[in-house]
Amino acid sequence: MTSTLFITGATSGFGEACARRFAQAGWSLALTGRREARLQALTDELSALTDVHPLVLDVRDRHGMAAAIASLPAKFDKLTGLINNAGLALGAEPAPQCDLNDWDIMVDTNIKGLLYSTHLLLPRLIAHGRGAGIVNLGSIAGTWPYPGSHVYGASKAFVRQFSLNLRNDLVGTGVRVTDIEPGLCESEFSLVRFGGDQAKYDATYAGAEAIQPEDIAETIHWILTQPAHININSLELMPVSQTWAGFAIDRSAK
Repeated sequence: MTSTLFITGATSGFGEACARRFAQAGWSLALTGRREARLQALTDELSALTDVHPLVLDVRDRHGMAAAIASLPAKFDKLTGLINNAGLALGAEPAPQCDLNDWDIMVDTNIKGLLYSTHLLLPRLIAHGRGAGIVNLGSIAGTWPYPGSHVYGASKAFVRQFSLNLRNDLVGTGVRVTDIEPGLCESEFSLVRFGGDQAKYDATYAGAEAIQPEDIAETIHWILTQPAHININSLELMPVSQTWAGFAIDRSAK
């Protein structure tokens, strides 16, 4: 039986790297993205390796997601894997200086978008049963706070807890759930966060030997190809150059 995979946010970063990795392994792919030109270019590239079904959509659009998923070809009636990758951070300013609209976008994408895709695709994963798996892209920010993380970190804490709770609800179905929590990774993610500021992006990764999207894709491929009786509950990754910051202390008090 052909393995089938649904990836949200496949037009850049981890999603794009995952699409390439699983295409190389022969999995049939349903790929989502907001940027039609990028999605079509990726589809054209990977179609030489496997069957690819592109879906131009925004995961924040609940009804659009439902319609797109309902239109999937019959081969996706049973789904081997779901990678909930679509997500973003906007800004790194302290909370009082943030744009409330940015907070709305992060909540709608990182939390509600993940909920929509998960709920809409659960019947197809359960239909596959034993060996199917969901991988949710969390972050070390969901566990370890840092200045400027506020809503982004909180949204990833939600991803972590939702993943654990979902696993409880799926007991007996054979469907596995993993929360993968990367640390410093070099991708377009940070360029979006900094509003396209290349200098800030470059400074973030200078000399750090950060994790690359291909590293995450390889890790997710390992997770989804474990024997069917094994569930990787959560997995935290950092580059060797990164560790936990010390507790912040305000020394201006009199």
